[in-house]
Amino acid sequence: MATRNEVPNFFVYGEPSRSLDVGFLHVETVMERKTLHFGHVSPHKHPLMGQITYWFQGSGTYRIEDETWNFSAPAVSFVPSNVVHGFDVEEQSDAIVVSVSDDMLKAIAPQVALNLDLPAFLTGQPADPVWAKLSTLLDMVAEDYRDRGAEGEKVLSGLISVVLSLMGRIGGHVALPSTSAAVSLGLALRRLIDLHYRKDWSVGAYVNLLATTPHLLDKAAREVFGLSVKELTLERRLLEAKRLLMFTVRSVEDIAGEIGFEDPAYFSRFFRKRTGEAPAAWRRRHLQAGS
Repeated sequence: MATRNEVPNFFVYGEPSRSLDVGFLHVETVMERKTLHFGHVSPHKHPLMGQITYWFQGSGTYRIEDETWNFSAPAVSFVPSNVVHGFDVEEQSDAIVVSVSDDMLKAIAPQVALNLDLPAFLTGQPADPVWAKLSTLLDMVAEDYRDRGAEGEKVLSGLISVVLSLMGRIGGHVALPSTSAAVSLGLALRRLIDLHYRKDWSVGAYVNLLATTPHLLDKAAREVFGLSVKELTLERRLLEAKRLLMFTVRSVEDIAGEIGFEDPAYFSRFFRKRTGEAPAAWRRRHLQAGS
């Protein structure tokens, strides 16, 4: 639970932050949570996912970090994980909110003409052809999610890639504040973990590479991700294990070796402790759910 001196972390607005499944997607409208916020969403952030918010009606004030805009629909934003944002809107304002896990954003980034490390806020006119396309695409995202939920991941990820690319064509990145040393250090740590998590490095190895101290690095990891450095590396190994179980036919033993576990039995215990299921059982359940 965040104190009054902390920016709260949420899963989606009003719900505590939690671990996300591989390829997580969630789509809803702002009005669906109106009884929680009544048009006022206090500054908050999402540790593990980015969000697209497309305002198709109404007007209000939108904030990303220390930047503020007064807007009228249409308007669209992209906010990466761990970037603070919030809004105040009039009673009839509404938007489609698309929440996308960091692992999916990383997978689609090479095909997207938008820098997904930076936030963006864009406004326009409904008659502009680019905005008409954005509206059509996001309506398709919302409709497909209503019909199929996250099971339509492949179609939805393709549509989301096009949406983000159209946003890149329009332009409008927001400069992140340079004063947030903890956020910068936390994001640098995550990039290093993405590169080296298979090696099962000690915390000290990351401290040396980032030219910092164990205290500052652990503080940054907890502030940005809500996890210690060690837990962050273990969660990254778990995420890769889930990806390989879900999207490949490789054996459990092979996957264990791929993510740095020399002993498959130890890997299975690690996986069961964190998911409540053995790797093979987790794979069967998710494959059945997606069939």
